[in-house]
Amino acid sequence: MTDRELFDEAVKAAQKSYSPYSHFRVGAALLSKDGQLFTGCNIENASYSLTNCAERTAVFKAVSEGVTEFKAIAIAGSATEDFSSPCPPCGACLQVLSEFCGDDLVIILAKGWFKLADFLPMRFDSESMK
Repeated sequence: MTDRELFDEAVKAAQKSYSPYSHFRVGAALLSKDGQLFTGCNIENASYSLTNCAERTAVFKAVSEGVTEFKAIAIAGSATEDFSSPCPPCGACLQVLSEFCGDDLVIILAKGWFKLADFLPMRFDSESMK
């Protein structure tokens, strides 16, 4: 799957967003190391702290299916139909991604790609607990 195809899957996932409060739709498309695709969208709640981001939705779907190794995630977000501006992952999503992914996880945004280490150079992981 190309970067563009993965990003297009993220845009499709954003169309399923439940975002009646912020009106900001986010979609994520997560590619496992064995080639499986898991998508997610943001799901808001009137009690904002219970809102779940698209990235975490995709990760949780994958993990619930027994998949825990990933190579790339594409993220698309917008308050309009134009998904051409980058929508970087929030800190909570970066931490969840770091639980399952190494520093080399590719994060694809509207204008380029990055590695997880670019966003989270000093992450808290299981080694931090020793």
